[in-house]
Amino acid sequence: MRIFASPGNPSSGRGVNTQIELSVQRVETRVARETPEVQAWAQLLRAHSALTRRFSTELLTMHGLTLNSYEVMLYLAHAPGRRLRRVDLAESVLLTASGITRLLDGLERSGYVSRAASEEDARVSYAVLTDEGYEKLRSAAPTHVGSIRELFGEQFSSDELETLAELLGRLHADAAAPDCEP
Repeated sequence: MRIFASPGNPSSGRGVNTQIELSVQRVETRVARETPEVQAWAQLLRAHSALTRRFSTELLTMHGLTLNSYEVMLYLAHAPGRRLRRVDLAESVLLTASGITRLLDGLERSGYVSRAASEEDARVSYAVLTDEGYEKLRSAAPTHVGSIRELFGEQFSSDELETLAELLGRLHADAAAPDCEP
């Protein structure tokens, strides 16, 4: 929407038009922020940020794992032979190729993951969850899942949790995502 000063008035230069246009844009932006869709999106982002920070801090303090490390190890635990192509793992956990490399390098140094070459294609490498990594995941799972259950159980009724899961499931139905436990 554009509002212009009277075209017949010589004192109404472009500066006035620009100020009015900027004012209208600010109003339109504020109105857009107040729509239910944008409010829901903002709340989802805030909740995700707070929960990620909380659970990552908890896992790091109690088990020496980041939330990303836990998630990677969880995907590997659910994979056949506890191994996945590194590129597939990166896509599953929404990390860049360099991000998954750094994460897996750290997990390899800790002894939780090893690297395996493909027998069919030398260009392909796999991330493999070691027995030590599987045990680390198993020891962290009760704490992590317990915290999730405690937090969500305090905030929502069973019916609300079912509704929340169904609503969020509409946004991204990823059947490949594993449960939170190995």
